[in-house]
Amino acid sequence: MDRKIKVVQFGTGKMAVYTMRYAMEHGCEIVGAIDVNPNIIGKDIGEVMGIENQGVVVTSLDNAIEMLQNAKPDVAIVTTMSLLNDVYDALMLCAKLGINAISTCEEAFFSWNSNPIATKAIDVIAKHTGCTITGSGYQDIYWGELISAIAASTNKITKIKGSSSYNVEDYGIALAQAHGAGLTLEEFERDIASADNISEEERQKLINEGEFMPSYMWNVNGWLASKLGLTVISQSQKCVPQTHTEDINSSTLGMVVEKGKATGMSAVVTTETKEGIIIESECIGKVYADTDFDKNEWTVEGEPTTTIVVNRPNTVELTCATVVNRIPDLINCEPGFITTEKMDELKYRVKPLNEYVK
Repeated sequence: MDRKIKVVQFGTGKMAVYTMRYAMEHGCEIVGAIDVNPNIIGKDIGEVMGIENQGVVVTSLDNAIEMLQNAKPDVAIVTTMSLLNDVYDALMLCAKLGINAISTCEEAFFSWNSNPIATKAIDVIAKHTGCTITGSGYQDIYWGELISAIAASTNKITKIKGSSSYNVEDYGIALAQAHGAGLTLEEFERDIASADNISEEERQKLINEGEFMPSYMWNVNGWLASKLGLTVISQSQKCVPQTHTEDINSSTLGMVVEKGKATGMSAVVTTETKEGIIIESECIGKVYADTDFDKNEWTVEGEPTTTIVVNRPNTVELTCATVVNRIPDLINCEPGFITTEKMDELKYRVKPLNEYVK
């Protein structure tokens, strides 16, 4: 591409500060931004990012269609919510307008196994208008390609086991609430854990109706199985509350999480495959105490067995850098709702991003 890639930012919260700056630093042009927060609408994106004004103001979601039609972006970066149903309208709008879109929505990483109806609906429209929709972020490398790379150096695999922890404070109130942070244990059991106390048939019915609430690893296990060419025969998940022995202040929730209450949750997803390989992954998202830190640990068991540990990854920055580095793959990809295991291996981009667009 012989010009700068034009980017629109959906959502201007914590993540957008990085995605917009990273995109600009990689030679992209931010031509618009969209939000629903009246305190942000009308502000210059430079003020949002803490830099000089850029001559681009944040548009209300009510006026998004007009702005998108006028700005004609090549790509929309959607950094709002964690569930596909919550970002569906934004992704579908992009699909209808023929705008490539990449989202940090964790479910969008591989929503084919959790909300196939909504995914297919977006896929059909995107194919018709010739654009690509996908989900990416931290999981693309640290729960995905890193694991498949280790698997590629293994002679025989019997099990893949992973665990990753992150501070829900870094991702906004919607994510913190989705993890049950601040709930009593009784409320957690009623509102969070009980959703998984169902039969496999009941879970499949919820999936088919677009009403299933997947943990992040539900979609990661599906991505890994697809990447490795495995056939899934069963998958289950269990959510367990996390607690702390002392009160913890949560600036995101605007409250003190009292000791004994849920600071977040651990979600364990177990996938059985026809090939005999088991994938067992756990994500721990909670309000951190002073001694807590992000950690990513995966073991590929077999011949040989290999473990990789990443301590204190800068998860927010890694998420946003991954999304921006994926932009050329997004534009180069075939149209539809295409998950990233079907794209080229992610690469570091030395040159401006437009120079990687075919």
